Amino acid sequence: MKKVNKIIADLFVEIRDIIDIGVSTFELDQWAEKFIINRNAKPAFKGYRGFPATLCVSINNEIVHGIPSKKRVLKSGDVVSIDVGAYKNDHYADAARTFLIGNASFEDKQLCKVTKKALQIGIEKAVAGNRVGDIGSSIQSYVEKNGFNVVRDFVGHGIGRKLHLEPAIPNYGTEDKGAVIKENMFLAIEPMVVAGKWNVRVLEDQWTAVTLDGKNSAHFENTIYVSKDGPVVLTEG
Repeated sequence: MKKVNKIIADLFVEIRDIIDIGVSTFELDQWAEKFIINRNAKPAFKGYRGFPATLCVSINNEIVHGIPSKKRVLKSGDVVSIDVGAYKNDHYADAARTFLIGNASFEDKQLCKVTKKALQIGIEKAVAGNRVGDIGSSIQSYVEKNGFNVVRDFVGHGIGRKLHLEPAIPNYGTEDKGAVIKENMFLAIEPMVVAGKWNVRVLEDQWTAVTLDGKNSAHFENTIYVSKDGPVVLTEG
């Protein structure tokens, strides 16, 4: 798990030099696919339930599962969420980051700042003996205190020899409720936060999820290991 997740950690370090105004989401996808394959791994998302690409690239009011396209070119002010996974030696990695392109608005900067911090707060609750509700409630509380909302339709998950495993990890909930977190679990914690209401709809491509009110969204995710000494993040470069 350390080895495959290191690939994704490194990918997010290097993609910062590529993601910019004028770059198409297709170009980002092609670069990411080569990056993963060159490290003797496979893209985890490509072909998964029919998804056609290596990256999920979701822009502005798109929350998750955006499909890369040659026609989608990044411009100044875009909020770009990239979700990516890798598969190597029967193990999976999964992480997401949101990037601000060019001149971002104050609200979008705050949206990303709060989402990134919410991920950190959620990870701190991923301790053996806690419950998934402790993760979700801590994320929800922090996000809502800062004037944003968490998406309900998509949640975090266990990960390991499969991309998605139990337990499901909502980014909302009640303390001391839900599945117990156990030592040696691997978890993908991933707050998706919106500037407006949390209601979503899926576009005709049957993948891209967008906010119903058209407000922007941010998404940060890390795969972590629940050690006896607490959570260890595997997807940070």
